[in-house]
Amino acid sequence: MSLGRTHEIHKRRFGRNLGVGLILVGFIAIIFGLTVVKVTRGDYEPVRASVSESN
Repeated sequence: MSLGRTHEIHKRRFGRNLGVGLILVGFIAIIFGLTVVKVTRGDYEPVRASVSESN
């Protein structure tokens, strides 16, 4: 059995894996881009703990 020969199913599997990988990278890029835009526009305000002083 030779290690150099690849079966046709491995070629199809590689193509499918490559497609899923590219879609995943694109999704991550979109989420990262939206996060960067939201933070740089100032829309994101972290919740501040308000201290109520009652005397």
